[in-house]
Amino acid sequence: MGCGGGGGPAAKDPSGGVVKTSDGKVVSQAAADAFNAGLKSMAQHDKANDWTDATCKSTAASFIKANEEQQGTFFEALYNAGVAHQRCKHDAEARKYFEQILSAKPDFHRARVQVALYQYAEDKDVEKAIGEMKQAIADAQFKNEEALVNLAILMMTRDSESGDQGCDTDFDCAKLNLQRALAINDGFMPAFNQLAVYYLESAKKKAAKHSGKKRRKGISAAAGKKAKADTQALELAALVVSQALRKNPNYAPVHNTSGLISTELGDLSAGARAFGIARKLDPKFFEAHMNYAAVNLQFRGFKQAEDAYRTALKLKPDDYEAHLGLALAVRGQINPTNFDKNLKEADTLLTKAKSLQPDRPETYYNQAILTQEFKARAGGPKSEPALLEAKKLFEEFKAKAGGDDTYEDAVKVATERVEEIDQIIEFNRQSAEDQKRMEAMMKAQEAKKQLEKNK
Repeated sequence: MGCGGGGGPAAKDPSGGVVKTSDGKVVSQAAADAFNAGLKSMAQHDKANDWTDATCKSTAASFIKANEEQQGTFFEALYNAGVAHQRCKHDAEARKYFEQILSAKPDFHRARVQVALYQYAEDKDVEKAIGEMKQAIADAQFKNEEALVNLAILMMTRDSESGDQGCDTDFDCAKLNLQRALAINDGFMPAFNQLAVYYLESAKKKAAKHSGKKRRKGISAAAGKKAKADTQALELAALVVSQALRKNPNYAPVHNTSGLISTELGDLSAGARAFGIARKLDPKFFEAHMNYAAVNLQFRGFKQAEDAYRTALKLKPDDYEAHLGLALAVRGQINPTNFDKNLKEADTLLTKAKSLQPDRPETYYNQAILTQEFKARAGGPKSEPALLEAKKLFEEFKAKAGGDDTYEDAVKVATERVEEIDQIIEFNRQSAEDQKRMEAMMKAQEAKKQLEKNK
């Protein structure tokens, strides 16, 4: 028995050799049995796509037992326990195991990748995250495809014009790292997917450069005007997606990326179908729910959009875009039978969105529309408070939009609506004055007639 191994007889591989951990410790048969039970459970639930809190915990328990059988030195088992918890978004539990591994074995590169991703999600320090990915890649001797893909994602996020060894810019480096990942494992689906995303974002980046407009990711429920993406790069992205789907048609992120490409190409129906497949394959895929909702919103599929936004909010209750999108979906379904209920809910959702991100202009614009078109529905002088509220919201929107040409068209609309509101209020006031004068004249005439009658 090697130093640090578990008790009992050593496990043997199919060829009769002794099974060892990545750092050379002999694995006991008891530890190997527990480890293999965990792997079997993970494969079954991945295939059936039926993970629940209970199955995540029980699968993790098998790996934890394997680690205990190895006297706490079976880091591969502890890592898999974290991965099992990730299947159910038990991120606090998963992170605990990854950090435990890293504190005992700093060169366990797969754990370093996961800890770096959790830390980046908290602090958004892209430089630090890139440094951690590079360290993981070095520790893995450039054989960790997951680290290479995540490094590519982070470099695309940073989007610096200064590159690295062998590449001129961050986008060039991202492509190189994705190619390295596929060279290690040509069936690694996250690398395929991110390569398609690379071409998609390159197309949008090129279009933004030509137009001077900002590049946006995903599909926004209330996006401003955007530049048309480069068709050639989009076709490359679509080609990568088709290759990826031949490798694995059940990988949800590739279907989501396919939907983004179709939407950029103007095929909203194909986009909706792809997003629908993605959210069906992975019911906890937040971005797929959001994209499905947003694309349905674009062709007035308000009920489908509402259902998807509500599903997304169950996954992320404080997401700004989900609150905004749901407000628009609810507003789009207002009719005489649900007027008060839907108006109140839409207004509440927009108010919540403003509290989540007070500086986002879109919320003020959409709340102004809701107020002008529905709260001021009564017409006449009674509508004046709601009209003044709408005017204030339009002015706030214009102030927050500033000189951002993304909102250029909406700012024009807001300006026209403010002028329209002023005209309506002036007309209503003038009409009210005219009505008062008419009533006074009629009363005077009636009084005169009465006086003559009494003579």
